[in-house]
Amino acid sequence: MRTLSAILIILIGLAAVGVYMSAYMVRQTDQAIVLRFGQVIKVINAFQVSDEGRVVNDAGLNWKVPVVDEVLLYDKRILDLDSQPLEVIVSGQKRLVVDAFVRYRITDPLKFYQTVRNEPTARQRLGNVLEASVRSVLGSATFEDVVRDKRESLMRTIRDQVNNEAKTLGVSIVDVRIKRADLPEANSEAIYKRMQTERQREATEIRSEGNAAANRIRATADREATIIKAEATKKSEELRGEGDAERNRIFAEAFGKDPEFFAFYRSMQAYEKGLASDDTRLVISPNSEFFKFFENATGKPPTP
Repeated sequence: MRTLSAILIILIGLAAVGVYMSAYMVRQTDQAIVLRFGQVIKVINAFQVSDEGRVVNDAGLNWKVPVVDEVLLYDKRILDLDSQPLEVIVSGQKRLVVDAFVRYRITDPLKFYQTVRNEPTARQRLGNVLEASVRSVLGSATFEDVVRDKRESLMRTIRDQVNNEAKTLGVSIVDVRIKRADLPEANSEAIYKRMQTERQREATEIRSEGNAAANRIRATADREATIIKAEATKKSEELRGEGDAERNRIFAEAFGKDPEFFAFYRSMQAYEKGLASDDTRLVISPNSEFFKFFENATGKPPTP
């Protein structure tokens, strides 16, 4: 009984090991190739397979022959590849430092296995293809096209070229983007200084134009002020002259109506101004014409 129990335990252990070595799991985010003595016998959970005769199984728990079969897993999700900064000569012999990246997906694991075997080799191949395509496409574009005008269309062209090459590797290119496209550091510094000088020149021109406009406005305002003052002075002199003329006319009419009263009134005004209390002293004869109303209210000399 002890011998049978030991044999049973051994058999159960061997069975458990066999089951463990025979079962494998393929997740929904993975795709797998099963090899038997180096030959592909099964492709699991793949987007597509270049060999139409092969069966594509669903993901989940699968079985293999222990030791004989080998399972290779490839990621089914979108993968990324960042290239090293490239110095590209664009149209016009201008140099640009371009930093691009690729988003790709392994769509045909069988072709992927047959051409590159593993992901590091695929990344190296894709990097070389991306570098060549970037140099080819950007080399025929202008600096303005790359930086501003046609950047989107250039990226689509690069993506299409890389995708054509990547299909032979069982890879599909999802997107290609240029993260950065700058001038080399030495050129950037020179261009920055030139732009700074240009902006300073424009600022000086704008200030000069502003000062000229201010001087014109100030001169126009001064001229208009002078004209307004001259017209106002002219108008005031005309009004003053008209007032003096009217006054003289009124005085003349009053003198014509009553010359004696007018003479008396003018003498009273002369007395008021001439004999004011400001220590005024007059050295004249008491019998002068100035004091004629002191002798007689009518201003006539006394009767002899």
